[in-house]
Amino acid sequence: MDNRTVRPLSRSTRRAFLLGWASAAGAVATSVLIRPSSFTFARSSDGLVTLVRFSDNGERLQTEQTPKIVNSDADWRKQLTTNEFDITRRADTEMAFTGKYWNLHEAGIYRCTCCANALFDSKTKFDSGTGWPSFYAPIARENVREIRDASLGMTRTAVSCTECDAHLGHVFDDGPRPTYLRYCMNSVSLRFIKKA
Repeated sequence: MDNRTVRPLSRSTRRAFLLGWASAAGAVATSVLIRPSSFTFARSSDGLVTLVRFSDNGERLQTEQTPKIVNSDADWRKQLTTNEFDITRRADTEMAFTGKYWNLHEAGIYRCTCCANALFDSKTKFDSGTGWPSFYAPIARENVREIRDASLGMTRTAVSCTECDAHLGHVFDDGPRPTYLRYCMNSVSLRFIKKA
């Protein structure tokens, strides 16, 4: 048995201990509450991104390199409604079964609300039962980006527009064939163009 005396912590040691715990708790809270929009997106060093352009009828036109659209929050606020800004620029989420496209079954393509980049074709849309428009594939892989999202105490994959970094939604691995993916998007992030 050890006969050494246990001394109480000095005031400065207790303070350091408590500050350490408070800092650790703050770091955990911050990591849980972080939004995908605060992540660093991969960009080319010259500011160009590669996109596939599509006509409004869904016809593939060309692949091109184009400058990434980078606007200030003030500029985005002038262009977007408050709800559009909160979802596309701050990675908020619309309530299930409230968006204008979750139950839309018309033929057409879905473009980005912020920059009109082609994102999804109605041919890949399916009823996921979630209350959000869902697709099993983007119109072109180049036109969307996937970003690790560790918000809300879980790890998910956020989806954004390659051209302007607008937050679109998340992708999950519980979709139908042939990809088994479910791109679960916010209606507010999309603009539907009906095929003529």
